[in-house]
Amino acid sequence: MIAIIDHKAGNLQSVLRALEHLGHDAVITDQPSVIRSAERVILPGVGAAGATMSNLRRLGLDTLLRDEIFPSGTPMLGICIGIQILFERSEEDDATCLGIIPGVVKRYAPAPGLKIPQIGWNDIHIEKPHELFRDVPDGSHVYFVNSYYPQPASPDLIYATADYGGRFACVVALRNLIATQFHLEKSGEVGLRMLDNFCRWECHR
Repeated sequence: MIAIIDHKAGNLQSVLRALEHLGHDAVITDQPSVIRSAERVILPGVGAAGATMSNLRRLGLDTLLRDEIFPSGTPMLGICIGIQILFERSEEDDATCLGIIPGVVKRYAPAPGLKIPQIGWNDIHIEKPHELFRDVPDGSHVYFVNSYYPQPASPDLIYATADYGGRFACVVALRNLIATQFHLEKSGEVGLRMLDNFCRWECHR
């Protein structure tokens, strides 16, 4: 069973429907006992970093994810706001985040012709292999909605990049954790392939 973390954000149903379409058993939940027993955990959603972290703390899910689920080796996937709150801090709301991944989340710098937020399709460049990218061509188009982007402390954490006013990390990974800035559930067949790849990923615990 796959636990989709319910931190009171939007878009959770879209992830659930995508997983069900792929034939995977999943549930949206904020119950620690259910999350602990899950074979995989997905942290998706849209919204602001500060509000997301407030909801996670109120539900007691921040410590659960940081101190139990990640150290246990359970495969974890972050999507959109779910990648940003994995970092130490976000410029959005000057929020202190989970701190699982070293680094910060930055706002796009204003530039002529650059619309913020980025909304729409953009291509990704695979920087290093990962099971998430099995049968995914380099340069694939995926769907973004974001005003902020992750900036890992080490380039070793970056598995794919995109360009929006400059190159930025759009897929990061650390041990049993993989996360995307783009919406897998809205990225057509390529997004569904990556989502299915995560569900079949046999990472080393």
